[in-house]
Amino acid sequence: MVALYFLFNLGIGLYYKARAGSSVDEFFLSGRNIPWWLAGTSMVATTFAADTPLAVTGLVATGGIAGNWFWWCFAASGMLTVFFYARLWRRSGVMTDIEFSEIRYAGRPAAFLRGFRALYLGIPINCIILGWVNKAMVDILTLILGVTKLQALMIVLVMIALTSSISTLSGLWGVLVTDVFQFIVKMGMVIALAVYAVRAVGGIDAMKAKLLVVDAGRGGQGSVLDFFPNLNSAHELAWMPVITFFVYISLNWWATWYPGAEPGGGGYIAQRMFCARDEKHSLLATLWFNVAHYAVRPWPWILVALTSLILFPGLKDPETGYVRVMIAYLPPSLRGLMVAAFAAAYMSTIATQLNWGASYLVNDFYRRFVKPSAPAKHYVTVSQLATILLTLVSAVVTFYLDSIAEAWKWLVVTGAGTGSVLLLRWFWWRINAWSEVSAMIAAFVVSLTLKFGFHMNLDDPRGFAWIMIITVAITTCVWLTVTFLTAAEPQSLLLAFYRKTRPSVGGWRPIAKLAPEIQPVSDGLRNFIDWIAGLVLIYGILFGTGKILLHEVGLGLALLVCGLLGGAVIYFDLSRRGWKVVSE
Repeated sequence: MVALYFLFNLGIGLYYKARAGSSVDEFFLSGRNIPWWLAGTSMVATTFAADTPLAVTGLVATGGIAGNWFWWCFAASGMLTVFFYARLWRRSGVMTDIEFSEIRYAGRPAAFLRGFRALYLGIPINCIILGWVNKAMVDILTLILGVTKLQALMIVLVMIALTSSISTLSGLWGVLVTDVFQFIVKMGMVIALAVYAVRAVGGIDAMKAKLLVVDAGRGGQGSVLDFFPNLNSAHELAWMPVITFFVYISLNWWATWYPGAEPGGGGYIAQRMFCARDEKHSLLATLWFNVAHYAVRPWPWILVALTSLILFPGLKDPETGYVRVMIAYLPPSLRGLMVAAFAAAYMSTIATQLNWGASYLVNDFYRRFVKPSAPAKHYVTVSQLATILLTLVSAVVTFYLDSIAEAWKWLVVTGAGTGSVLLLRWFWWRINAWSEVSAMIAAFVVSLTLKFGFHMNLDDPRGFAWIMIITVAITTCVWLTVTFLTAAEPQSLLLAFYRKTRPSVGGWRPIAKLAPEIQPVSDGLRNFIDWIAGLVLIYGILFGTGKILLHEVGLGLALLVCGLLGGAVIYFDLSRRGWKVVSE
């Protein structure tokens, strides 16, 4: 099964080789002609990596179901991207979100910001992401095959080589098409594993009864099955401390940079928006991604995580509980498919990260600063070499990572406070390049100082919460101060940006007066209503599905109805406004 799976993916890479090699635009953006369902499904497949079910298992083991608010909270950011930013990104016409720096800002500060972000996000940050995805696959292979960590890493390198060859052969075309196939395989198998895991503990009702024993072992401070933390409990053994929960829902989603949930969109999410056929397809792709990512996928992972607490209590590394359940309780006839599903999850993310990281290094550094005038074939070749470089660096990072969830938290805290700049740069003309630079530096320095200087512990939920609060507060003060102490961007550049992207007129009035030919856009209230309706849609389906699975059918159906009503509000609003207005 595994061999057939890899051969199929290689065949797709060979099929799209000629098209991808024709130009950099085809290699990185598939000619900007992708339908919404393909771009959106690719986003979902990319965020469903081999590390995801393992990390969710770790979050459930330490924080109960409510521990997933660490990433559930980012639905608010995702829906902001759908209704406020997806169309703006598509109008910008850039190849990468980093290229945005030089259409929004001017001069040397803009060039520095573009080059710095290209190298910073393209190599160290991207390789950390690749590293934790690789680590998950190493953990999986170590348990399944009984090999050492080094031997598992060697196997992973072979898998990377094959994935890299597909990415370098076919560019984004191959990534998109294989993503659809991979998503079907891995979703089917995680659902199958959830069914067998629940059967192994005697069914849902038996699982709930046995989890009461787990709750008692933590002093009875709330239940592992609670969707929200017990707000009346401040006990250190509570599944989710209240302060941590409030940081998740009040700060995480807007204040920090996180791959796949960047405030305002960015990274490979922005790349998929750029490759969409038009603004309508860009919006629909991002909407489908957020619904599938937050509302459709989580419960098979969570159910297996809950059973792992019963079947394998007290694991030193609770993240491995997911794989242990698979090995012990999945029938042998399905294990090959499950390994293929893990390979699919792994390859979809690796292929995207390699292609996305190479686009930064080539488009935003090499072509911009090293060799600006070269044939298209030259840049394609350099893109392929950049992909190989990222592969090698990520393998080194993998060997030194200890925890996937900890790596997730590291990325969150080192970007805490930068989100407000990323959101406001589209809607406030006064923000300049130094605003972004100062925010990035302040967030990085403050978070590291709190971690190593004041010994705040990321693994402690309260320590994580205070690092976030302090870092966001200081970073926000820094970038606002720098913004008002430095000059605004040149009026001519701001005017060109306003004419090209047509943001809401509210924060651009001084510039909008200079462009009377542009029809002012004042759709903030309607987009805000759609944003709220989008959150009702996601959380209604998410919690409704969960309640039904846990045999609380009445409440579950009511929540599902609420979710569907949220979807209806979005549909009727967009239909009433008309797609020409919404997308143009």
